[in-house]
Amino acid sequence: MVARGEISRFWSLESLQFVSADRGTEVSALVDDNGSEEDLSYGEISQANPRYLQPGGEQLAVNELISDGHIVCAEALWDHVTMDDQELGFKAGEVIQVLDASNKEWWWGMIDDKEAWFPASFVRLRVNQEDAGGEYTGKFPDERLDTHCSKHRLHKSSENKEQMRTNVIKEIMNTERVYIKHLKDICEGYIRQCRKHTGMFAEAQLSTIFGNIEEIYKFQRKFLKDLEKQFNKNEPHLSEIGSCFLQHHAEFGIYSEYCNNHSSACLELVKLMKQSKYRHFFEACRLLQQMIDIAIDGFLLTPVQKICKYPLQLAELLKYTTPDHSDYENISAAYEAMKNVAHLINERKRRLESIDKIAQWQVSIVNWEGQDVLTRSSELIHSGELTKISKQGKSQQRTLFLFDHQLIFCKKDMLRRDMLYYNGHIDMDEIKAVDVEDGKEKDFNIHIKNGFKLKSPTEEVHLFCAKKPEDKQRWLQACIDERKRVEEDKEMGFEIAESQKKQAMLNAKKSSHGKMKGLNYSGFSVPPLHQSLHPLHQRHITVPTSIPQQQVFALAEPKRKPSPFWHSFSKLTSFKK
Repeated sequence: MVARGEISRFWSLESLQFVSADRGTEVSALVDDNGSEEDLSYGEISQANPRYLQPGGEQLAVNELISDGHIVCAEALWDHVTMDDQELGFKAGEVIQVLDASNKEWWWGMIDDKEAWFPASFVRLRVNQEDAGGEYTGKFPDERLDTHCSKHRLHKSSENKEQMRTNVIKEIMNTERVYIKHLKDICEGYIRQCRKHTGMFAEAQLSTIFGNIEEIYKFQRKFLKDLEKQFNKNEPHLSEIGSCFLQHHAEFGIYSEYCNNHSSACLELVKLMKQSKYRHFFEACRLLQQMIDIAIDGFLLTPVQKICKYPLQLAELLKYTTPDHSDYENISAAYEAMKNVAHLINERKRRLESIDKIAQWQVSIVNWEGQDVLTRSSELIHSGELTKISKQGKSQQRTLFLFDHQLIFCKKDMLRRDMLYYNGHIDMDEIKAVDVEDGKEKDFNIHIKNGFKLKSPTEEVHLFCAKKPEDKQRWLQACIDERKRVEEDKEMGFEIAESQKKQAMLNAKKSSHGKMKGLNYSGFSVPPLHQSLHPLHQRHITVPTSIPQQQVFALAEPKRKPSPFWHSFSKLTSFKK
């Protein structure tokens, strides 16, 4: 059994050999929707480069190329930030020349003139190593040869682009076939056997472990079938596969449910693997299905990796597709569509994690009235203390929480200033934020400083004052961000299922039951600071930048410093994520 730390290297290129129990190669079979089988020879799958399909083969191939004097380049998938002089720092998209790949986890490479170690799991080898050297840029000494040589270079460049596009197309097709084999192994090798052993697995347990992977398998079979129809076997560079991604891009949304469930699946597996009977059972399933030597958690990671890889593959294909190619527009549109799919999955995962915290926050508010926050909202955008001024000129200190679609204001307990009571809310969908100059405010007929108003179409006006000018500007910007967030959600078709909202509230209420006396409300003594809201297009797929991780392809956005609001809230309750 391979070490867990090695799993990421095998799966990072999704290029794995199908190895049977006697170490022989296996012929894969793809089952279409009608139940018939399409045989694909191992030669077809490993045509691009068989060395890359063997465990450790990628490393062997890299070292062979380096030994032969070739320049081997890798492209950074994520930022690698380091304070160690012995490590190579880089940003996503940068190209690293690989100088030594003897170590499985850490490779020796060079950027500009700096050489150092870098985590192999943070990069992927370029499909087209010919691109590493770039095109000839020198000048010919004899000016009379310029015209002839320019034509020669143009012809050579065109040939190279065709070959490079061929390489990328073949990689997409090969990895897709390999991926289908992995999904088939999971469904037939694990799920089918688990269902036969009802004494070991409840249906709800299987749903937690495997999620909707059977739906993904069914969809991917159909997707591959359409890809094969568009694949030109004789002249791969002429293949027009962009339309396949455009046709099916909405269906890739089923990955959202799987990715959101993946962490729960890992926790359930960890619990089961503590018992030897489950370890032996899963290993027996692997051997019976003649699957490669990787643990079940490695197999269950592949869909998470795959949905991340599509934008990368399409970006590389677009790079080698000329504007006059018949598939250029479709590939360009497909690249944007699959980026949006990844963004939507990221956002759903982040919001699902957020609604649990929002539910816990609401439970901590005393004398809550009306519908739950989650009925309309799924994200806290800004929070802080403001002075609310009534029409009669009465000033009231309030702690406000701006969510998408609504603004909640609370008041502090007179004795326990760290305890919050529900005081009301404002529907933000019809509200316009208006800056108010310092001085006398005509609607309220009082002198104010650092003020702004929230006005509704019915001419209802709410006047607030901040302590500092910068606080007022943060609130005005937060109101703009709230409207942007709502519009982005509409454009993306983002929604959280009612069942998930209800479950989050149910969990929060259950957790808080009987513990209210032990709550410490000291966290609210300091108002939460401004939370910057990053536009969706600035969010990207990344992983922690300290050491190579087992799960290389992570959908969650970069880990941020804890928000002061949630940090304060963690002191309020005994709930911990």
